[in-house]
Amino acid sequence: MTEPTNNTRRHSSQVVDGPGKAASRAMLRAVGFNDDDFTKPQVGVASTWSMVTPCNSHIGELAEFARDGADAAGGKGVIFNTITISDGIANGTEGMKYSLVSREVIADSIETVAGCEGFDGLVAIGGCDKNMPGCVMGLARLNRPSVFVYGGTIMPGKGHTDIVSVFEAMGAHSRGDIDLIELKNIEETAIPGPGSCGGMYTANTMASAIEALGMSLPGSSAQNAISQDKRDDCKAAGEAVLALLASDIKPSDIMTREAFENAITVVIALGGSTNAVLHLIGMARTIGVELSLSDFTEIGKRVPVVADLRPSGHYMMSELVAIGGIQPLMKILLDAGLLHGDCLTVTGKTLAENLEDVEPYPMDQQIIAPLGNPLKAESHLRILFGNLAPEGAVAKITGKEGTRFSGSARVFGSEEEAQARINDGTVVAGDVVVIRYEGPKGGPGMREMLTPTSAIMGRGLGNDVALITDGRFSGGSHGFVVGHVSPEAFDGGPLALVQDGDAITIDAEADTIDVDISDEEMMRRRAAWQQPEPRYRKGVLAKYAKLVSSASTGAVTD
Repeated sequence: MTEPTNNTRRHSSQVVDGPGKAASRAMLRAVGFNDDDFTKPQVGVASTWSMVTPCNSHIGELAEFARDGADAAGGKGVIFNTITISDGIANGTEGMKYSLVSREVIADSIETVAGCEGFDGLVAIGGCDKNMPGCVMGLARLNRPSVFVYGGTIMPGKGHTDIVSVFEAMGAHSRGDIDLIELKNIEETAIPGPGSCGGMYTANTMASAIEALGMSLPGSSAQNAISQDKRDDCKAAGEAVLALLASDIKPSDIMTREAFENAITVVIALGGSTNAVLHLIGMARTIGVELSLSDFTEIGKRVPVVADLRPSGHYMMSELVAIGGIQPLMKILLDAGLLHGDCLTVTGKTLAENLEDVEPYPMDQQIIAPLGNPLKAESHLRILFGNLAPEGAVAKITGKEGTRFSGSARVFGSEEEAQARINDGTVVAGDVVVIRYEGPKGGPGMREMLTPTSAIMGRGLGNDVALITDGRFSGGSHGFVVGHVSPEAFDGGPLALVQDGDAITIDAEADTIDVDISDEEMMRRRAAWQQPEPRYRKGVLAKYAKLVSSASTGAVTD
């Protein structure tokens, strides 16, 4: 048991110590505090439990294990909730505009509760995509000893299916390849229970990145949602906060520039989601670390893609869990000089110390390729610049879809408009689908384009159609897709000036994205362009649109 000291209670002591805080203690007695509890460090446990989504439906129980761990180590755990939304449910609807916004709301709410209630340390447990960066950003703002816990991955559905299988089945049905009975069968069996989406989509990508960053306990990112390992992870996280308090180790000691480089390295090796670019830059800005789009390019030149994981590969996260998770991969990367081993982590040890006794993958495994024979020699995350994206754009190019695409622009002013024209056959081979006014301000909210990209794949056009947008993509999206185009169309970025039939070239070797029109023609179109009226004038979306930064700087609201 860690003996409490004034240093470990620097925040809670202000709330509960002395005769002048009798009213505070009276309130806390009503929720289960006793005399001894007022002398203990308080550990807030931020739970993202909700029946909104299977990603988070089990996290209420996990929060109790984290609280019990804090209590067993000599603290007083206090559970509180923050929100979650479900990308998988909202995708393709107006509701999806709240998705990225929820990241900021989660960070705001964790900061608000912990700052108000005087918690000395925190555990935050996230499941669905925006929970994780939102939780870490909240912990970073507070800068109190903290541990992040991933809620864990879902198991595969019948026939090795997952949520992306359902989206792509919808596209196949619209093309006439499967009937309603087949579609309903996939719908009924693809999501067998709790846990985050099963491929190396955004949830598993961000969980892996946060573990590599040092803010989760070793192994946290690669555990099944319903498992004893995950319960043990939560209990250990509660205990770890007390040790961090005793040593006064805070997020700012862990989330260093080198730690973010480690996170980027692991994301690339795993073939992770483009959303990692947005979230890691946002997290870095929150803690005060300089990180830019160019860092992904520089690190990507020396780090290969070695994981054969969905959406572009074959395997699911649960299968990577079965062979050891990401710890053996991190040891491989460390031994190759690709990770900074001296970075501090929430164990109180360095990354190299955490990896010292990690066993290698089984010899017969097929999921992680050798560094010397990778799936792709350089990063799949390509940062593109050109006259369409002067401030940058982000593409996920695995090589399976080729590295260069030229085609004719087919321009849409919203996701819904594009989706309708994909489904009715208007979009054809050779098109570059342009979806604009879906950026952080223009959407507002920078919706994910999983529905149209899945429809393109489902209609068999994955190798013949490209899609570019100032919105973003789900980690489940694949194909020749480019998002985060900056400046966004709503701010008058070049994407706003593209017209049907313009020739667009995307080159993932030269890292360029250009429209074939002259500077003079671009200036003429710009002079004629008028900014659209804001889509929302009240409420959270209107507030977000007024505050949010460019996608190229993380789409943060600080």
